Amino acid sequence: MSTMSRPLTRAGLAAALLTILPATAAAAGDEDHGRDDPYLLGRAVLPVETVAVGPSSGNFVPQSPRPPIKFPIAGQPVEGFSGVVAGRRPGEYLAMPDNGYGGKATSPDFLIRAYYVTPDFKTAHGGTGTVAVGDGVAPIAGADFIQFSDPDGRITFPLARPDRLLTGFDVDPESIQRDHHGDLWLGDEFGPWILHFDATGRLLQAPIPIGEADEALRSPNNPAGQTVVANSRGLEAMAMTPDGKQLVYVLEGALIGADRFTRRIYAYDIPSGETTRLADYRVTATTIAEADARFVSDAQMLDRHRLLVIERDGGLGPTATFRSVYEVDLRQVGADGTVAKREVVDLAAIPDPDLVSLPEIHEGDIGLGDPFQVTCESIEALYVVSHAELLLACDNNLPNYGRNPDDPMTGERGLADDNEFILVKAPGL
Repeated sequence: MSTMSRPLTRAGLAAALLTILPATAAAAGDEDHGRDDPYLLGRAVLPVETVAVGPSSGNFVPQSPRPPIKFPIAGQPVEGFSGVVAGRRPGEYLAMPDNGYGGKATSPDFLIRAYYVTPDFKTAHGGTGTVAVGDGVAPIAGADFIQFSDPDGRITFPLARPDRLLTGFDVDPESIQRDHHGDLWLGDEFGPWILHFDATGRLLQAPIPIGEADEALRSPNNPAGQTVVANSRGLEAMAMTPDGKQLVYVLEGALIGADRFTRRIYAYDIPSGETTRLADYRVTATTIAEADARFVSDAQMLDRHRLLVIERDGGLGPTATFRSVYEVDLRQVGADGTVAKREVVDLAAIPDPDLVSLPEIHEGDIGLGDPFQVTCESIEALYVVSHAELLLACDNNLPNYGRNPDDPMTGERGLADDNEFILVKAPGL
């Protein structure tokens, strides 16, 4: 029985082509229950209180009403994953938070990093459902993460820190890819820009503008001005082609003054540095209000032509009712310039025949059981583990909530969201 039905009360393949292939699939098991539709294969949760070494963080954030978060935090929170790539060994991933606390003004003490994490998925065959950071031994230190920085002054505008370690005041990374040389490519929303780092996190070139040569797609946070992209509606979803030569990205929202149902798709050619507009992605909506509330939050290539895209609403907890993974074929472009798409999995109602999402971790958790609901506001990280297996991770927008909402009867505050890693079997891919 799904816990979604009870009252909401507190009382009551891209990876294999680009880099190493994690062995998550083998650990999780591969029975298909005789079905062709997707289902929940595994789930692992990293507690929201997980903190790494570093200076105190959250000094510019209002005090949180949600337990157990109290600001400032002594160290750097390991939270808010917006992108995932393979790690250093099978079963390990490199998971990247975004700018920290939702904006420039609140995030100058949040260091931009990517953490090595190893989920031990709870599946039908066992597993603890926990997540180790780095080597799993406290404290979470430098060998457990990549710290992004600009020691060579590639960024010309002022940074928050004199040592040029990048913070959430400087950039807002929302997607991450690794090329065949080991370099890391991040999609940023403040520019929006593409950011090119080496494997150690050192910025290798100046931020790369997005859009074609004759247009400037700039957000309100871009120091160059001339805003075309609304705040936080820029480069959220960025994939890499199997040959490692192109970055394919989809804008999170519509451009200012453009068709509000469409999100532009571009390809950035790494060798030449040229950008091409490929097509438009049309969101699943029937009204302008619905279209404005649909966001493209991540993308991954299945092969040279097929792209997986997360499209979500802005809901959280019981209001997180629309979020799906779609397959897009870049070869199938209609007369209106939009690409064909088909739903792969409904993240608001993932079948959980083995009830691997149960039992609840905290009293009052919702959306567990069959079906399983992704309740975080920002489901933003997508990774193709192997054929027909997808890994998704939440940006928990610390100190946001979702899995454990407020009690509507007593007014008691719900808990700040943990970081969830969700493994989905999708036989139809």
